[in-house]
Amino acid sequence: MKQGKILKGVAGFYYVHVAESGIYECKAKGIFRLENQKPLVGDNVMIDVLSESDMEGNITKILPRKSELLRPAVANVDQVLLVFAVTKPKPNINLLDRMLVRMERDDIPSVICFNKCDLAKEEDIERLRQIYDKTDYPVRFITTKSEADVDQIRDLLSGKTTAFAGPSGVGKSTLINQLSSEIQMETGEISKKIGRGKHTTRHAQLISLDEHSYLVDTPGFTSLTIEDFEIEELAHCFPEFSSFEPQCRFRGCSHLSEPDCAVRTALDEGLISQSRYLSYSLLYKELSEKDKYK
Repeated sequence: MKQGKILKGVAGFYYVHVAESGIYECKAKGIFRLENQKPLVGDNVMIDVLSESDMEGNITKILPRKSELLRPAVANVDQVLLVFAVTKPKPNINLLDRMLVRMERDDIPSVICFNKCDLAKEEDIERLRQIYDKTDYPVRFITTKSEADVDQIRDLLSGKTTAFAGPSGVGKSTLINQLSSEIQMETGEISKKIGRGKHTTRHAQLISLDEHSYLVDTPGFTSLTIEDFEIEELAHCFPEFSSFEPQCRFRGCSHLSEPDCAVRTALDEGLISQSRYLSYSLLYKELSEKDKYK
């Protein structure tokens, strides 16, 4: 029996990384179906090795999960790195805020990474800095052409399982490829086993950077729904509201039109970003419309 971590699942096969041994191609025991359990990328598992020469085995046990992302389905994520470009393409702030809201709901810490700073004007960088400086989220402005910037991201990943998420075209794959030369070897090893060619991100997969550090490469996002949210949850997913909410006159204040709303007062005083408040208002309206048709 060996303990490992699921890197990828394809067509009923799971590719399990065992430290100092390598990647085993495994099937899951039928007991998981009977217990309505499904192994996820990121799961820590126990495997029975069937063949050391062919690196094949069976997953016999799924160890307890400390977290679970639903979209994409990934277990044991410590943090999410939300990668957007400062320019080319211009960042979709509403999409970024939707992602932050989703991670708050799932209780998974977020780090914001704005890439392509070498192509951007200083005023574009400063505008984004002012929006997110008023939140508690760590924000990094980088270019993948800078080794120091890539090292800065590598330090953030050390000892953690980090999901990379963001829209297509922002340089996410370039950043991932620069983080470790082992990545190209590892994705090639899995591709050879499943008989596929060049690696493209169609499903979530885990990539080991070292024995204790993993990253999850996820498909590019173009939209993100919040249909499973209750409207009362939304304000709690904007952490910069939390210190002002207790001062609102009404408990359960929507922060939209009630008198003596401390969140709107903070907005007027520049303590909360206008952009973030706009995202909140749009999401609140979206959830209100959903509730009308329940």
